[in-house]
Amino acid sequence: MADDEHDYKVGRGRPPLQTRFKKGQSGNPGGRRKKQLPALLADALDEPVFVTIDGERRQITKREAIVHQLVNKSTTADLRATKMLFDMMKDAEQKAGAPAPQPEPRWYTRADEEVVETLVKRIRHQLLTEMAKKQRETAGSNGDNSAETASGNGDNSAETAGSNGDNPAEIAGSNGDSSDDR
Repeated sequence: MADDEHDYKVGRGRPPLQTRFKKGQSGNPGGRRKKQLPALLADALDEPVFVTIDGERRQITKREAIVHQLVNKSTTADLRATKMLFDMMKDAEQKAGAPAPQPEPRWYTRADEEVVETLVKRIRHQLLTEMAKKQRETAGSNGDNSAETASGNGDNSAETAGSNGDNPAEIAGSNGDSSDDR
């Protein structure tokens, strides 16, 4: 074998003897690299599966089947499925680089302003009415109001005759006595 070693020509397809694999040893003792989890998951999700959609048998990927099931569950008011779907949509939008649409600020329209003005008027009217009522009660308890004691029913006769209490400015403007100053 010593003669063979000297006669051995190194060249294409003939590596040097000292760099050859030893008998019984593999050239890759660690073996092939294992796939990482994301690659395994992607491969599993890309496998085809047969499903029946609207009575038609179709072949789709497992990934598509999962999305179909998630959407269907979220439409049946399954809150967990709905939350998962929204999270997936946000992630997909972020990965696509498209920013999530920002909600437009709502500006008041003329109709909105009218509603607010009407509400303010109602509240003001109610407050003024309550204030006038308290004023009459305090005036009645002090004994200043002779009309209340004369009528006997406890209501302000000048007020009931002149105005029916619709104008809170008149009520709030009165000082509680029943004399008609007009």
